[in-house]
Amino acid sequence: MLSSNPQQTQTRKKPKLKPKFRSSPPRPFLGRFYLATFLFISLITILTSILAAWFAQVPHMTQFFTKINSLEEQLPPWLNTLLTPHHTSSLVVIGLLGFTLVFLRLFPRPKTWTRPLIVALLLAFALRYLTWRSLSTLNLSDPINGSVSLLLFGMELFVIIAYIVQLFFMLREKDRTHEANQYEKLIQNKKYNPSVDILIPTYDEPAAILKRTIVGCQAINYSHKNIYLLDDTQRSEIEQLARELDCNYLTRPTNHHAKAGNLNHALPKTHGELILVFDADFVPTQNFITRTIGFFSNPEIGLLQTHQHFYNEDVIATNLGLEKELTHEVEIFSRHYQKLRDGAGSPLCYGSAFVLRRKALEEVGGFTTGTLSEDYFTGLRLSSLGYQVIYLDETLSAGLVAETLAGHIAQRQRWARGTLQAFFVKENPLTLSGLTLRQRISHLEGILQWFSSVARLGFLLVPFGYYFLQVLPVQTTIEEWLFFFLPYYLIQVSTFAWLNHRSRAALISDIYSVIQCVPISITVIQTLLSPFSQGFKVTPKGVSQDKFFFNWTLAWPLILVVALTAIGLGYNIQQIYNYHTNPEIIVTPEVTEKIESIKLGIIWSIYNLFTLSLALLSLLELPQTDRFPWFELRYRVRVLVGDASYTGVTEQLSEGGAVVTLRGGVNLSAGERVEVDFVGEDLRLTGQVLWSQDGVKIAFSTLSLAQERGLIELLYCQPNQWKRHDAPGELRLLGLMLRSLLSPKVLSVRKKKVSPSAR
Repeated sequence: MLSSNPQQTQTRKKPKLKPKFRSSPPRPFLGRFYLATFLFISLITILTSILAAWFAQVPHMTQFFTKINSLEEQLPPWLNTLLTPHHTSSLVVIGLLGFTLVFLRLFPRPKTWTRPLIVALLLAFALRYLTWRSLSTLNLSDPINGSVSLLLFGMELFVIIAYIVQLFFMLREKDRTHEANQYEKLIQNKKYNPSVDILIPTYDEPAAILKRTIVGCQAINYSHKNIYLLDDTQRSEIEQLARELDCNYLTRPTNHHAKAGNLNHALPKTHGELILVFDADFVPTQNFITRTIGFFSNPEIGLLQTHQHFYNEDVIATNLGLEKELTHEVEIFSRHYQKLRDGAGSPLCYGSAFVLRRKALEEVGGFTTGTLSEDYFTGLRLSSLGYQVIYLDETLSAGLVAETLAGHIAQRQRWARGTLQAFFVKENPLTLSGLTLRQRISHLEGILQWFSSVARLGFLLVPFGYYFLQVLPVQTTIEEWLFFFLPYYLIQVSTFAWLNHRSRAALISDIYSVIQCVPISITVIQTLLSPFSQGFKVTPKGVSQDKFFFNWTLAWPLILVVALTAIGLGYNIQQIYNYHTNPEIIVTPEVTEKIESIKLGIIWSIYNLFTLSLALLSLLELPQTDRFPWFELRYRVRVLVGDASYTGVTEQLSEGGAVVTLRGGVNLSAGERVEVDFVGEDLRLTGQVLWSQDGVKIAFSTLSLAQERGLIELLYCQPNQWKRHDAPGELRLLGLMLRSLLSPKVLSVRKKKVSPSAR
């Protein structure tokens, strides 16, 4: 290797060669059960048996819970003082919250020294809240109250522990932009010039989408590359497309092992030193290779994953009318969690826009088969052999996010099932040799994150205990709740976007989790019981619809929860009213405690109704009639009409047309034939004026292949063209969410005439 490599002086040991992994289905444990399934069922059985013994009043079990309950009621005086609201502590808490808000204003972006300070504050508030919940609020007075109380506390405990683990990982976030700048010089100076095979696996994506990807790959500024279209459906029109675009075409007689099998089939038919994989809908920028492959001059690098960006709008944000305000749901993973995981040596490969060293891939026996997450487990195999799997947080490509809610949820279910399969395969990060403890914890935290959907569903259902069973799962007063929970919640919400680089706001995250909690919870349970019962399903791309569509499949469980919550809320408000107006009610400590808990339940119910209402609103999908995505791109153009020429600037641009503002406010007549000449871009397109009012909208005529290439490169392939935007602040987001709820986007869309030419 080249001695000019800036990382070459590292003294880490070279990867040791080990026997190749074999791709074979995992063997069940105890007949039809897998070990993880057995452990899961055993845990549920043990917990259920304990509660059943308590309900059956088994003496030892009853005495056990009675003892715990008495310990909570007889805390030492010093501890009881700490868990009781008082003036001095309130001032300290308010002071810390005020300090945090001022600090975030003074330092709007995390720095090396500011992040640990905020993490320390968050950790302190989390531990304070957890201490209060565990020692002062559990209701173990009887089996039914105790069961619901312990269930709620267990869900909270899971969420808080996962959050604390994330806080520790935030202390070692990794940003490789500076390294990429150094390595790019090796490529530019031709001191490192490996051959690169670009693989584009496809199953049933439309030819128009594939054309963008192929043209984008061909536009990459690197000569030592070969491009292969891997068609897993043997479509003659796709073979013709590859021939038309002068792209290598590979297919195979079967679809065995889906995408992983398709990629493995191509490995012996290609020979590049590095392998670059793009999903069929991902279009790279021209500098993709020069920004990435220099890392591989370091022989320890096995895989590099880049940031994933999406050029169409997030479907949920669009349905809420907030597509211009919100970032994509997955943006927080790419901009935040991947950098945390990179700091722990465990970033995820998520299937597209990544580069692999062929030698390393051959050592692990190719792409992992037998699971739904071949990318994730291939990265794990590489890590186990000592290769570095790294992440570059740069937007060097853009793809299509799921365009319907059904596709969005199906994709998340596939991700959940594929990730949870880690418990059932030999690549299990908890047992796979060669990983560090930090890597194992990072991978485990990522796997267990899918259980947060189960917890979120529980948080929607637990208030029913207040409403219909008179269960009090939390023994507290409003004063204590304001003193312990509210500060913890406020500091979490106020620092959430700051810590994740403004990639996501906390309030909208909860809306997404409510939408997904039922299907993801079902998937989690199904996977634990039968991990390989479902095969790989491609997320539909290039979908369009000309009507409104309400997703009843996702909606009906949420509608049921809304109805029961509303009924329970009304019942509890009636109880509060009776308490304050009925003079016959005898005020006892027990009655006062019950009323305080009901008040807390009312607050909880109002918040649940707010999130559920927004979730249901987002399930009403709006018409999508335009075949092409539109971008707000500014290019200088000349619009030629006969012998006349007008200068202007594009405001919006797509593969189907453009909206142009002409200098001098010139308007053209609808139906006029025009030519649009892009100044300095060697691209001239013909078209027809659709309308002219505060700009001219032009529909392009049929394009030649050369014109299509030029337009695709202009739209998708320019370096640094994919700009990131920040999520709105929490208060502003709350206002936007209220606006969406009170004035839904569907009302304004219905007023517009929907036509194929409308954007």
